[in-house]
Amino acid sequence: MTISPEENKYSLKGQNVLLFTGNANPELAGKIADYLEIPLARAMVKRFSDGEIRVQIEETVRGKEVFIIQPTCRPVNDSLMELLIMIDAIKRASGTKITAVIPYFGYAKQEKKAAGREPISAKLVANLITIAGATRVITIDLHAGAIQGFFDIPVDNLMALPTMVDYFKSKGFDGKDLVIVSPDVGGVARARAFAERLDAGLAIIFKRRPSPEEAKTIEMVGEVENKTTIIIDDMIATAGTLMQAAETLKQRGAKEVYACATHPIMSKKALELIEESPLKEVVITDTIPLPENKKFSGKIVVQSIANLLGEAIKRNYFNLSVSKLFRYSETAKESLKS
Repeated sequence: MTISPEENKYSLKGQNVLLFTGNANPELAGKIADYLEIPLARAMVKRFSDGEIRVQIEETVRGKEVFIIQPTCRPVNDSLMELLIMIDAIKRASGTKITAVIPYFGYAKQEKKAAGREPISAKLVANLITIAGATRVITIDLHAGAIQGFFDIPVDNLMALPTMVDYFKSKGFDGKDLVIVSPDVGGVARARAFAERLDAGLAIIFKRRPSPEEAKTIEMVGEVENKTTIIIDDMIATAGTLMQAAETLKQRGAKEVYACATHPIMSKKALELIEESPLKEVVITDTIPLPENKKFSGKIVVQSIANLLGEAIKRNYFNLSVSKLFRYSETAKESLKS
């Protein structure tokens, strides 16, 4: 990506902007602040004795543009309530614009009714964020792109794909012997875009779901025998889909199996399953912090998306184009810096 000299000169240092974070992923927030070369603003986000969330904004926000970095990850409801209460506190303190930077948008898998009498929870959460007072949302790789339409405020749904592409390019993979695999039909567009950037082949695994957290392979389209394969998905929850895909690829003669996903939810025994699997590497981002009480080896490779989010924040503040970030890559990192 080429940044014009006019765009490259912008800096948030000394600007009328504040950056806050809750307790969901303070490490990522710190990296974003480092990229923007501004400190995180002070806010107390704790609990009352009865478990209710207590928020005290410890900076003057009147007349300022505010960005709150808070993925709604585990514990999902606590993370969501922290975000909503912080938005409300800043709105009541007369912040002019409030952007919710939500690297991982929880409840995104409940974006439609799969059976009778089910909620559309993603729409409910979108309503809550809007009503709380957010004026814009920045997120990464929504589980379903249509969720953008659930909001009545602007949404920037960024992509981690270019960051992943750069990682695999750095490993020197040869496109002729490389196949990108979508573990389900819903991820075909993502896998195709990945394959085009790596000049690789494409394979698709068809599956059915006996239950919301269980997947079984039905069939696969594409040739993977004696090929290096990369499974690409937006998230890893229980790792059931990933395990089924990896086993299918090995059965079909794949030489090596890699995987990458934006959001490492890693519920239940997902990390243990990955460690015991035929997967050579699983590349993830830091939208969600990995569980501290889990031990894992070098199979898990974390690529940070802090610079991508930092650049999105800068561009929103200065009213610059955000569309260029869909082609963001680590090779353009230096030109992104002010």
